[in-house]
Amino acid sequence: MINFDGKLYSKDTYYLNHKNRGLRYGDGLFETIRVVNGKIFFWEEHYLRLMSSMRILRMDIPMDFTMEFIEGQILKTIKSNILELQSARVRLTVFRKNGGLYTPKTNDVSFLIEAKALHTPFYIIEDKTYEVELFKDFLVNPDMLSTLKTNNKILNVVGSIFAKENEYQNCLLLNTNKDVVEALNGNLFLVTGKVIKTPPTSDGCLKGIVRKKLIGILNNIEEYTLLEASISPFELQKANELFITNSIVGIQPITKYRKKEFGNGVAKNLLGKLNAAARLG
Repeated sequence: MINFDGKLYSKDTYYLNHKNRGLRYGDGLFETIRVVNGKIFFWEEHYLRLMSSMRILRMDIPMDFTMEFIEGQILKTIKSNILELQSARVRLTVFRKNGGLYTPKTNDVSFLIEAKALHTPFYIIEDKTYEVELFKDFLVNPDMLSTLKTNNKILNVVGSIFAKENEYQNCLLLNTNKDVVEALNGNLFLVTGKVIKTPPTSDGCLKGIVRKKLIGILNNIEEYTLLEASISPFELQKANELFITNSIVGIQPITKYRKKEFGNGVAKNLLGKLNAAARLG
């Protein structure tokens, strides 16, 4: 079942049309959320990021768009798909209502909630090859729009096709300064000894929820030094570990980049702490 503006529809129902601004102009935002046994992981952080992004895009936030209301709509959708006792991936999309060309007729919004089952209740690290390469065809512009989770993801789409065609599991994106920004589907962390680096949002990376959580975790661990600093492509092969973070997978270690193979000891250490943080909310 699909939740469109609070009403449930079967997945084969036609409830959007050719005038949809998300389709026409990418005039929308989305959150991808993990829900386990009816508990929404990091819900407050997702909600606050969505509200901040809506303000930046000058969308009108309805009075009833409270954290409790949207949470209720997510759980309603979970229940309608018989997923309340399972793990689920939820996509919450918000887009401006129909009307106008580039200039919208209204800043009022609609929302859409989808849910499908996941296979594991908590974040895990699978023992499998995960090779990446740089995607150089198009570059990320390091500005505020790049940090938002908007529907404008054509760079990620083309990059994913490149990865598939070349049998990579993912690609790393560069910004216009030729710094490594992030992966196609998550933030990047680089480990060298006891120093862990992640690109700053000023480089154009997404303001990721798990990125934010891990920064908080690392700032409370004396063993490691965390740096939010630009990463050059030359640093990648010198690192001991590289890993990607997002709200669905949690932490995904990179096993190979070009001729360099990487370990995952730090990633495994942090994964337990991330799962603990998810259980606490």
